[in-house]
Amino acid sequence: MAGLFPRPRTIVAPGAVYVPEWLSVERQRGLVEACRAWARGPVPLRHTVLPGGGVMSVQSVCVGWHWQPYRYSRTADDVNGARVAAFPDWLAKLGRAALVEAYGEEYLAATYAPDTALINFYDGAARMGMHQDKEERSGAPVVSLSIGDTCVFRFGNTEDRGRPYTDVELASGDLFVFGGPSRLAFHGVPKVCPGTADPATGMSGGRLNVTLRETGLGGPGGGGRQ
Repeated sequence: MAGLFPRPRTIVAPGAVYVPEWLSVERQRGLVEACRAWARGPVPLRHTVLPGGGVMSVQSVCVGWHWQPYRYSRTADDVNGARVAAFPDWLAKLGRAALVEAYGEEYLAATYAPDTALINFYDGAARMGMHQDKEERSGAPVVSLSIGDTCVFRFGNTEDRGRPYTDVELASGDLFVFGGPSRLAFHGVPKVCPGTADPATGMSGGRLNVTLRETGLGGPGGGGRQ
């Protein structure tokens, strides 16, 4: 699908910026390899069970802090009780570079300190309902990276799950950043397009979404909900 029509960089909403083809194929392949390593443990890739008993169709694994509905902890108490893998410095640097690309503000990027990554894997049937990322104490932007199959990413308003919203096609290598007035916008993935992944990235099928966040919960060993 890439190259058929130009996909312009777009300000989708105030503070929400879409940058197509930001990640090189080599960088995507490196992220895929890292995600596969994290998926093997210490906390494995799994379908998250919601408080009401529902099971998410995406499979997830976390780095730095473990997210479970609807809080963060250092250990995966809803999975196997293990402490999550450490958040690597190279991933924080990638997040800062993403902010420079999206906003062009060196100062904002220099102070950005992501300390958790939520990695979601979508097969062809997986979806993500409209939701807010609001468990973080920090109001810093969320950096979202896409690898593999193209998806429809629905970016909405901050009031509810309904309209107005904008559907954005996110392909492999695309960057989406949302912060400022759009930090608490509802968003979701109503559709994945199977068969659109480039095998050169290491993904023969399915979609990886890596979101970097600044929790505001403190450094290693203290300061947060643990």
